[in-house]
Amino acid sequence: MPDYLENEMDHSARKMSSAVGNSAWGTMLSLSLTLTLVLGLAIAPNSAFAGQQFPLGPDLQMTPGSLCNRGSTTRYPERIRYCARHVDPQLKNQIIRDYDMELGYNVRQMARRKFKIDHFIPLCAGGSNNVDNLWPQHESVYEITDPLEPAVCEKMAAGRLLQVDAIILVRQAKTDLSKAREILSYIESL
Repeated sequence: MPDYLENEMDHSARKMSSAVGNSAWGTMLSLSLTLTLVLGLAIAPNSAFAGQQFPLGPDLQMTPGSLCNRGSTTRYPERIRYCARHVDPQLKNQIIRDYDMELGYNVRQMARRKFKIDHFIPLCAGGSNNVDNLWPQHESVYEITDPLEPAVCEKMAAGRLLQVDAIILVRQAKTDLSKAREILSYIESL
C-alpha cells in the first residue's frame, strides 16, 4: 500500500469495519469508503499552466468520467456493464478542439500520432464512450498510466477490487502522475 495512504486507511478501515461488521463485504465496503475519503479529496482539477502544450491529466470539469449505461454485456463478479470501444473520429477531433479552445492547450498543433483519446474511466472498468469520459492523452502520459488499466481490470475479474475502488485509484493516478507507479504497485499487491 502506498505510504501516504497507510496510516489514514488503517485508522479509517478500523473505524468503518466496526461499523459495518467483520464480514468480507464489510471489509470491502470499508476499503471502498476509505479510498473515497482519502483519495477522493486529493483529486484536484487539472489546469493548463502557461506554455503547457498538452494536458497532463483530464480536466475534471470537462472530463469528470462516466460509466457505461447502455452495454448489454456484463463483466466480473460485480456484473458491471461493458461498452465496446467506439469513438467516432469527429468526436475525437471535437475533444481535442475543446481542450485547446477552452483550456488553452495546443494539441492540434502537435503531431496527432503523439496522442490518443483516453477513456478516463477505462472501458474494462465499466467506463463509457461518452464525451465526458474522453480526453486527449499525450504519449508521455499514457506511458505512465496505461499499465494501470489491465492491472485494475484483472483484480476486478478476480473479485479482489470493487469497481468503485478501481475508479478511485485510476482517477488518482491519472490526475496526479507522480502517484501512478505507487498506485500500480498497490493494485498489483491485491
